[in-house]
Amino acid sequence: MPPSLRLLGVLLFLGLILAVFEITGLRGHFSLEFLRQTILEHRVGGLLVFILVFALGNLIQIPGWVFLAAAVLALGRAWGGLATYVAACVSCVSSFLIVRVVGGDALRQLDNRFVARILARLDSHPVGSIFVARVLFQTLPALNYALAMSGIRFRAYLLGTLLGLPLPIALYCLFFDYLARAFHLA
Repeated sequence: MPPSLRLLGVLLFLGLILAVFEITGLRGHFSLEFLRQTILEHRVGGLLVFILVFALGNLIQIPGWVFLAAAVLALGRAWGGLATYVAACVSCVSSFLIVRVVGGDALRQLDNRFVARILARLDSHPVGSIFVARVLFQTLPALNYALAMSGIRFRAYLLGTLLGLPLPIALYCLFFDYLARAFHLA
């Protein structure tokens, strides 16, 4: 299948998911307060909902810091960070697998020198490149989509993700915990 059709398929998939969330009203459940309240009211079930909502939110381009803030406000710095790490890993892996099925390695098939240079760098240092990308951009949905369509091996993606997420999550946890204390939200 031509890469342009695969890219179009990914865009249509994203549009369909966004439309479903808008039409059904599910997008309203992606608020900081909803997530916080769900986690506080139902610890185990709330954490499972949190992980599911994080993964779905990542697919529809909701930034991960919203989920991290909710977890830190509900569970505190340490447990909120751990819950977010697990949810972020699940989210990144599920995004990768879903987009890989729809988009394949469409970016690798493009005839573009700029893309070819980026992919060559990714190929020469896959785990390190993904590690750096995760430290800088965490669970950025566009990064997940691009890496899924890059043709990178899943093992390298997973390892780079697992190693790259702890530092930024820890820093965000400290930041949101500080804000919660400063504004008496915790």
